[in-house]
Amino acid sequence: MYPDLMERPINERFDHLLKVMRSQRFLTMAGLGNEVPFFICPFHPQETNEFIRMAKQLENRLARIDIRVLAINLYDLCIELIKQDGNWDMVLEFERENSKGELFDLLQGILDPEEFLVPAIARKVNEQSSDILFLTGVGEVYPYLRSHTLLNNLQSTIKDQPMVMFYPGKYVETGEGSTALFLFESMRGNPYYRAFNILKYQI
Repeated sequence: MYPDLMERPINERFDHLLKVMRSQRFLTMAGLGNEVPFFICPFHPQETNEFIRMAKQLENRLARIDIRVLAINLYDLCIELIKQDGNWDMVLEFERENSKGELFDLLQGILDPEEFLVPAIARKVNEQSSDILFLTGVGEVYPYLRSHTLLNNLQSTIKDQPMVMFYPGKYVETGEGSTALFLFESMRGNPYYRAFNILKYQI
């Protein structure tokens, strides 16, 4: 494997991801020690459309060999949660009449990870049998939802299958064994140390 697979052509990254995700070591979460089965798939923000297609292609290819993927788009899930509580029209009206800061505060309350988003993800996981969980739409829900906050809240919920978060940015080592998520490759990094970089995963 190349030392920095993120800089290799997309088709090479696809081949690596498919090889990893179809392996028994990955599916059985072997070799993780006491860590949660969380994996980050970083990509350059300008590759977002390609990675949306790639996630779907991976889902289809894995289905052919009876590996079931549950794909959750965080943006779609947020819209679903707002609508199901009857808040959609209220949010649209609030957006017209208030500042972005006030809208930010409103949505952070409606979409609180611990109270609303994580239970919604848990329900979908329980309703549909799957072998791998995909999380997409990370860039679309920023800044109302921060990926490191979501991951922290998911740690007690997703334990029985590997979860892959497709991340438009970098997941890098920052020194002394610590790691951080840099959304869009330009935002200030948020410390997060419990996930694995799937592009560096060795079978």
